[in-house]
Amino acid sequence: MLCAIAAAILYLPTLGGPALLEPDEGRYAEIAREMVVSGDDVTPRDDWVRYFEKPPLVYWATAGSISAFGSNEFSVRLPAAIFSIGQVALVAALGEAMFGASVGLLAALALALSSLFFGFAGFATLDPALAFFLTAAMAAFYRAVQSREASVSSRRWLRLSAAMLALGTLAKGPVAVVLGGAIAIGFMMIERRWREIARFPWLSGSIIYSAVVIPWFAIAESRNPGFLRFFILHEHVQRYLQSTEHGWGPYFLVIVAIAGTWPWFFFAISGAFNLLKNEPMEPEDRRSALIFLMLWFAVVLIFFSIPRSKLGSYMLPGLPPIAMLAGLGIAGFIATPFAGWKLRSFALINLIIAIALATTIALFARRIGAALVIDGEIAAAAIASVGIFSALATSRNRPRLAIAVIAVGVLIASGAGLKARRDAASFYSYRRLAQVITPYLASGCVLASYNHFVQSLPFYTGSREAIVGYRGELAPFSDSIDARASFIPNLAALKKLWQSPLCVVLIANFQDLPTLHRLTPTSVLGCEGKKLALYNRAVMVKPVKFECRNHARAVAGGAEAETELR
Repeated sequence: MLCAIAAAILYLPTLGGPALLEPDEGRYAEIAREMVVSGDDVTPRDDWVRYFEKPPLVYWATAGSISAFGSNEFSVRLPAAIFSIGQVALVAALGEAMFGASVGLLAALALALSSLFFGFAGFATLDPALAFFLTAAMAAFYRAVQSREASVSSRRWLRLSAAMLALGTLAKGPVAVVLGGAIAIGFMMIERRWREIARFPWLSGSIIYSAVVIPWFAIAESRNPGFLRFFILHEHVQRYLQSTEHGWGPYFLVIVAIAGTWPWFFFAISGAFNLLKNEPMEPEDRRSALIFLMLWFAVVLIFFSIPRSKLGSYMLPGLPPIAMLAGLGIAGFIATPFAGWKLRSFALINLIIAIALATTIALFARRIGAALVIDGEIAAAAIASVGIFSALATSRNRPRLAIAVIAVGVLIASGAGLKARRDAASFYSYRRLAQVITPYLASGCVLASYNHFVQSLPFYTGSREAIVGYRGELAPFSDSIDARASFIPNLAALKKLWQSPLCVVLIANFQDLPTLHRLTPTSVLGCEGKKLALYNRAVMVKPVKFECRNHARAVAGGAEAETELR
């Protein structure tokens, strides 16, 4: 409970600050808002186009949050924060069950203050929910198989594990049961306990899983024929095997796992060795615990490394085993502080990371702006301080002070990361631009976007966004009758609308201005980041404009002129 309270204090206060980032936060915010507006909890819609890429549990949670707290950034991010807080509490409980109360507490600390976990605890996406339910399922499974004898209690834990995997399926899809099943069955096989697998409550577990999962899938298919084929074949099988979106190399998630949990990853390595050598457990129990945690991490890492499409958030379900090994390593460090090469290596690695970060910031300083430079410098200084001052504290035989220094340094670096996110909003979010155009849309104007779908604009403005010449991820169900108002087929149709009696607000990238220069009359309402808002009427009052970092080449009278909007 104390871990959950501490995590809540850490995560909740900053949820409502930054604008929604494109595209993910805008997408999931708008899907939930449309559920609230329409009252339809079965069929997810994005810009009022049916959207079946993911199941609905997180949409339901977000819709409930919006209903309770209003349509704002805090409401949209609250479910991710709650799932993350819950995961911190679960890791504390599982760590305590495996290694004792102090290790559980330190594991929760390592997870809560891992930069990857910290960042996504305040980001509106589906992965924190998947990570929470997989962690809950694995915790229940481990409790069930700690005893090698079948019992009523162990069967109850296994049924609870099945229920958690079912909720994970409703959060992110079949990946939950694939990961959970691979970890559980793999563990039993490695432990040579395959006969016990046959004694699992397969029938009752399947009934529980089906009772949770099947109703929504069945109702969604009955209301939207073809949904299941699209969801299973396109969104999972084909996307896993063929997708080139977010195409990173095979080692991308290895780097994410190490960097996203540093410096705790260093202690996790130490914890793994401690588990093999001198942890006060029976040798068989030490071996089983290490196999379970290593297999958990490996399954998540390998599964998500196979497809070309990779995102850093995919590693969230694999962080708990790192955190628990880190907790074990920290406990061992407090009992027997690092000395010699270990201590020097830890300090040196942190200094190298800090220097690399500072150098990168210096190289891109002109492109990212002064505010982000300061954020990066603070993070680099914090990382360097972690290495230097923790080494000094350790050399003076004060390991607890060293851990406190590391925790504070990581917290400062994470805080700098949150500020950087806010400072980077002008690159990846359009809240201020939405505020400018909302009065025009409220008076009945049409909202359109040229060749892009700005996902957060419908959420911020409450208006449907007509997308010109582009369908993107809305394409699978874009031909349905109820989706037609969300699309303008081409530039010719836009010109016709532009010259009609209707008032139109068009969102476009600066680079598209040469293509759009023949849209007359045209006024500029404002700009943010790489986008600006055009209006097919003369503006009688001075338009509101924000400083835009981009320069646009506008074509006027047949000659190109470079303009900067301020």
